[in-house]
Amino acid sequence: MSDSKWLAERFEEQRPHLRTIAYRMLGSVTESDDAVQEAWLRLSRADQAVENLGGWLTTVVGRVCLDMLRARRARREDYIGSWLPEPIVTIDDSPNPEQEALIADSVGLALLVVLETLTPSERLAFVLHDMFAVPFDEIAPIINRTPTATRQIASRARRAVQGATPNLDADLAEQRQVVDAFLAASRTGDFEALLAVLDPEVVFRVDAGLGTGRGARPPIKGAPAVARQILARGSRLAPFAQPALVNGAAGVVVGQPDKPFAVVGFTISGGRIVDIDLITDPDKLPRFSVGG
Repeated sequence: MSDSKWLAERFEEQRPHLRTIAYRMLGSVTESDDAVQEAWLRLSRADQAVENLGGWLTTVVGRVCLDMLRARRARREDYIGSWLPEPIVTIDDSPNPEQEALIADSVGLALLVVLETLTPSERLAFVLHDMFAVPFDEIAPIINRTPTATRQIASRARRAVQGATPNLDADLAEQRQVVDAFLAASRTGDFEALLAVLDPEVVFRVDAGLGTGRGARPPIKGAPAVARQILARGSRLAPFAQPALVNGAAGVVVGQPDKPFAVVGFTISGGRIVDIDLITDPDKLPRFSVGG
């Protein structure tokens, strides 16, 4: 076996792990694949043998994702509405093994939205240490900090995540009942029934993508305001909504299963909806794996 073939096979063994790291860092399947591909290019150009391949690749993917996050923050000034993660969607009973790996450990939309509020350095320190147990002395060089400072950065990120992430209802059947009640109320225009399934502090976000952001708006907060918005704009779409799993939780796709024009993720806590995330960005929709 040639050295290049051997190296390629070792890299493929690492690819699922690297994609999982990148998805938590970036919240985008597309960008995660780009980051992993860049790691392969750097590995293939390395002029000396890599002793600890897994650790080396983790570091490279971390650096690439850090650069991508910083570039994204610079572009965010042109974004209309909310930036939401690129979700992982299926309309059968469960994600396939590759999708399952990306969303394991409760990496739902709610957590990814919270991670987006962190600085790039905070996100990297939190993801690598808290999710993948990478030691601080290995993370520190990536963000040009000392191990002690890196520990403090991760601790600050951890407090932010814990303070902003709700306690989610884990039972999928119970989640589905809540979403079904939401859709029924939306279809019939029942304002009171909508209020009954919405948390008083519910937040409704829309990601329509870059450019004009047609349909985008700032997040709407509070059950009455969200219910009015749903009935004013969303009730006509409710009849076209189909059940789906969105990052492992109950959600819906709107439109044809093979070509939806919207995806809605719900975060449910205490039997009520605390977050509604509507994604219509066409750059995110084509990535969906419909039908498992």
